[in-house]
Amino acid sequence: MLPIIPDPFKLVVRQVKTEEGYKADPSALKQLDVIRKLLNQAGSVIICTDAAREGELIARYVLEYLGYTKETKRLWISSLTEKSIRTGFNNLKSSREFDNLYRAAKARRESDWVIGLNASISLGMAAGKNNYSLGRVQTPTLAMICHRYLDNRDFIAKPYYQLQLRTTKAGEELVMACAGKYDTTEKLDMARKKVYEEKTAKVVQVEKKEVAEEAPLLYDLTALQRSANTKLRLTAEQTLNIAQKLYEFGYISYPRTGCRYITEDIFEQIPSLIALLRQHPRFAWHAENLSNQALNKHCVDDSKMTDHHALIITENYPQNLSLDEQNIYSMIAGRMLEAFSDKCLKETVSVQADCNGVPFGIKGCRIKVPGWRGIYNEPGEKEEGSLLPEFQEGETLPVLGVDTLAKKTKPQPIFTEATLLAAMEGCGRTLDDEKEKEAMKDSGLGTPATRAGIIELLIARHYVERSGRSLVPTPKGLEVYGIVREKMIANVSMTGRWECELHEIETGEVTTETFTEKINSYARQITSELLALKLDHPDLPHCKCPKCGAETITVFNKVAKCGDPDCGFLLFRTFNGRELTDNQMLLLLQGKRTGYLKFTSKKGKKYEASLELDDNYKIDMTFKDNKPKK
Repeated sequence: MLPIIPDPFKLVVRQVKTEEGYKADPSALKQLDVIRKLLNQAGSVIICTDAAREGELIARYVLEYLGYTKETKRLWISSLTEKSIRTGFNNLKSSREFDNLYRAAKARRESDWVIGLNASISLGMAAGKNNYSLGRVQTPTLAMICHRYLDNRDFIAKPYYQLQLRTTKAGEELVMACAGKYDTTEKLDMARKKVYEEKTAKVVQVEKKEVAEEAPLLYDLTALQRSANTKLRLTAEQTLNIAQKLYEFGYISYPRTGCRYITEDIFEQIPSLIALLRQHPRFAWHAENLSNQALNKHCVDDSKMTDHHALIITENYPQNLSLDEQNIYSMIAGRMLEAFSDKCLKETVSVQADCNGVPFGIKGCRIKVPGWRGIYNEPGEKEEGSLLPEFQEGETLPVLGVDTLAKKTKPQPIFTEATLLAAMEGCGRTLDDEKEKEAMKDSGLGTPATRAGIIELLIARHYVERSGRSLVPTPKGLEVYGIVREKMIANVSMTGRWECELHEIETGEVTTETFTEKINSYARQITSELLALKLDHPDLPHCKCPKCGAETITVFNKVAKCGDPDCGFLLFRTFNGRELTDNQMLLLLQGKRTGYLKFTSKKGKKYEASLELDDNYKIDMTFKDNKPKK
């Protein structure tokens, strides 16, 4: 009877599938036996797993399973250098200080099990299938990907027009853009006519500003993954794995951090770490230069510290790294140099002109002091010069010509891993409810340590696939999204609030019992919602299976399927991102060709094609005008 809610949860050894069913993994049993013998011989125990939620859970689970109840100590370090390890062992903590961290980790693991199992089984029962998987974090993430993809695919571009005025100043030809946009040719023609009637434009405003651009904060894991995806095209999981290796080698601090600040005591080490980069081939000059300056302390804030400080290098300079490891290390090192450098000082100029009532403008920028922006420039590189000559308010400019730009509105681009990670991290910013927005201010979908795994899970489930740098939903992913899009399981704000409550368990503000009761209540609700769904379509009229010929075709919500298991014919309703109508499905099942349908490729290109089933009962496309799809 659903929902299935164990009370209490029981720990079992990892299971593996055998010919006789699922049994305990022999290798896990062997490892546990070794630990049991060591515990029996030990006078005391020090927990040295990762200093984070999951690391605490792993250690407690092992000790609980083996029945160890004596007092333990905790090594809590964020770096694996010899100095950090010695300091950590000289400052061991009581494991009781981390009881709330363990409770939060345990609550998170059990809630994921309850929600994932019950939602997946319920949807499978409603749909008559057993290959669905839903989860507390993966389903809202899938919903974000599908929603963005469908918005992009179905976006109807609207034309608009802009005017450009060509003029000259100090012997230099300049182009000034019209501030307005015109959505009709009639409005465009009226504005263009006004400009044509005038031979000069009058400068009505000249505004100069000096802008101090603050240096970026240090990397946390999500920020590092986003940058590595954009600059190096590494997946979030690849970046995490590389950072983990660098951490285990002792070259960087603990990577699974969600904090972009360091504390005052860590800041005391920064000058020596910067000096270490004098031997870095890319940053040697900048490290030497920064060593002689007062460091920027904007990312030093004890009050903003979480479990782990931001990513920084350690006193161990790396040797013999792979190319990807060198790149990730250099990104962390370069960001350190940027973060502790001075602000970048810019001078911006904005000029507004009027031509017979039509406003035009042009902007320029000059970097006066590069500051942190100089880190990725070569030593001695000249500063950027002024982009504009000097203008005076009231002066007139000759009109050399007027150009028309025809443009179209564009949809939001399909998610890449970098933009999805940003959306997962900041999903609360788009909420309308102020209480929900506040609750999610310091949380998001998943955690820095789990977001890469969620993306890989969606790909492993065949819900999402990589297409170049984009993450595109598969027909299966769109099918699941179509079913749960309005359900609580796909609700971003609720998932974010849960992450917030887990953090409150860590700080002792919320009890695990309160959180668990909410989870169980939600499990009952989502189970009822999913089991109440009616997913089957009625049978299409006069429709036989094109493969076996029997009248055994049933059309479900997202697929047409032959009832004969030996036949196995399957036809998805969604093809290349487009959902087919009943009539189009009927034409295909009857061996006929559809009319020309409009599609959008994964790269955003529009094309038209008709569909029919080929000899292997797969959809074959015939492109309009016989033009092959690029």
